[in-house]
Amino acid sequence: MTMRILRLTPSLEKALLRARSGRDREAERIASRILEDVRRHGDSALFRWTKKLDGATLTASTVWTSCKGAARLRRSLPGRKKSTTVSPGFLRALRHAAHNIRRIAEQQLPQPWTVTVEPGVRVRQIVRPIDSVGCYIPGGRFALVSTLLMTAIPAQVAGVKRIIVACARPSPELLATANFLGIEEIARIGGAQAIAALAFGTNSIPQVEKICGPGNRFVTAAKQLVSHECAIDLPAGPTEAVILADFGNPAWVAADLLAQAEHASDAGSFLITTSISFARRVATEVGSQLKQLDPRNPAHASMKKTGAILIADSRQAACAFVNRFAPEHLSLPAAPNALVAKITSSGTIFSGPYAAQPLGDYTSGSNHVLPTGGWARRRAGLSAADFVKCITVQEISRQGFSRLAATAEAFASAEGLLAHRNAVTVRR
Repeated sequence: MTMRILRLTPSLEKALLRARSGRDREAERIASRILEDVRRHGDSALFRWTKKLDGATLTASTVWTSCKGAARLRRSLPGRKKSTTVSPGFLRALRHAAHNIRRIAEQQLPQPWTVTVEPGVRVRQIVRPIDSVGCYIPGGRFALVSTLLMTAIPAQVAGVKRIIVACARPSPELLATANFLGIEEIARIGGAQAIAALAFGTNSIPQVEKICGPGNRFVTAAKQLVSHECAIDLPAGPTEAVILADFGNPAWVAADLLAQAEHASDAGSFLITTSISFARRVATEVGSQLKQLDPRNPAHASMKKTGAILIADSRQAACAFVNRFAPEHLSLPAAPNALVAKITSSGTIFSGPYAAQPLGDYTSGSNHVLPTGGWARRRAGLSAADFVKCITVQEISRQGFSRLAATAEAFASAEGLLAHRNAVTVRR
């Protein structure tokens, strides 16, 4: 199988944008039922849904798991069928990635400031962390260890005191990562029921102020449904990868497209180009590399269902489409300096031929929790700034009051808010 090659017409663009804009009402209906059950019945509902959906029997005494000793190195022991510890190579990778992610998070953290607006009027900003965070870690085929780094480290840099991890199937690598980060609360829960427990609290699971981390369609629906009473990071739909290039190494481009395509059967991977010959070379490479993947790899389904190569009439038209599409991941392997200046909406940009997308997923330091479904037109990816509150402090002296009073009274009168005006006038 090779990728579809399609002409990027206005009608095709509308279809691509429309495909991401619809609400998943079935997921919302199911998630709503689970949320309400857990809200009403707490642990009993949480454990019942966990048994039904994940096949795991939990109690108040077994819902939490320990990460102590998880960082021990893997040993070759006769007869061992399944390792419960981790390899030296993973521990090295863990330290490397964590170092880079922490460096970026430290740069992202908002800073206190003070401004004297005019004589006697001083406004300053203080930065305070939120109290608690729930890090949701998908635990499907494999627990996404990197997501724990990407969610917990910015929270730690921000100063969040309590970090709770929810993962239905925590692997030895996930437990080693939690141990490395000093996180002790790991709950073996997943799905919409985990979101409910974190948002509302149960006897076993404490309520948190914010939930972060991606998940499946039911997790996404649940996060959106609880967002009016528990903060969430951002809506997370199917992952998206766009590569914008007219030339380059076809094998490298194909590899990046497949890297994101293997996340899920509904992942979207697209090459946008003005060169039909380059499109054909990449399509051939995709077909060749797909044959090397396990038939059960989701990339086979996502490339058939969603992936495509789009032929744009011009580079300008290609950039305009990218900005309207606002992809989660955008790669510019060819002529990146000229193209970056034209991009206004993207979760993250990989600049240059060696900026392989998986480097951003794991170890460049840039956060991989990114906006999907066009949300990059209106917000950025997860950062340390998402875990703090910037509070303004207004200091007004008698001199400052005298300078501001008449202006405030004028606005209050214009808006018919006489008590507002009086609160100023009584101080004269």
